[in-house]
Amino acid sequence: CIFEDTRGDPRVLLTKRASTLSSHSGEVSLPGGKVDQGDVDVKATALREAEEEIGLDPALVSVVTVLEPFLSKNGLDVTPVIGILSDRALFNPVLNKAEVQDIFDAPLEMFLKDDNRTTRQRDWMGKTIPVQFFDYEAEGKKYVIWGLTAHILTRAASVVLQRQPSFSELPNRPENIPTSKH
Repeated sequence: CIFEDTRGDPRVLLTKRASTLSSHSGEVSLPGGKVDQGDVDVKATALREAEEEIGLDPALVSVVTVLEPFLSKNGLDVTPVIGILSDRALFNPVLNKAEVQDIFDAPLEMFLKDDNRTTRQRDWMGKTIPVQFFDYEAEGKKYVIWGLTAHILTRAASVVLQRQPSFSELPNRPENIPTSKH
C-alpha cells in the first residue's frame, strides 16, 4: 500500500510480524497472506489481508496493478498487489496483535538506492544468490527490510518511480527452481 507524504513523495506501509508467529517471526513484511476460498482474485486477497492485519479499510485503497509473481524461499508463488491509499490521514491502524507487532512506513525510493543497503550471499534452494538488506529507522525504532520483502519493494519502486535500482537485482523467478502455486 503506497501513499504520498506531505511533499508528494511515495511511501509504503510495512509491518513487523509478531514475535510469536511460527514463520518469519519478528521480520518486516508487507501486509498479505494466502488466498482464501472466498477471495475472487489476488486483489481481493490483498485487500482482505490488509484489513485483517492492520485494519486498512478496503474502501480507502485503489488497486492500481498486480506485479508478476515472485518465488519465495519455500518455493511458493507470491503475487504483489500495488494499491494507493489516497489520504493517509483517513487510515487509523488497528493491529491484529496475533500477527503484527508494529506498523511503519518508509520512502519507496529507498529501495532503488545504495544508501543503507547491503548485499549478502545466501543459499537458496541449492544456489547462492545475492540478497538485499535495507536498514531503516522510524520513530526511534530500527528495522531491517530484507529478502523477499526487499525484492518485491525494489520491483514496486521501479514500476512506480519508472527507474531501475542502482544495484543488480535478481529476476523474480530464478531458473531451475521448483515452484508450488499458493
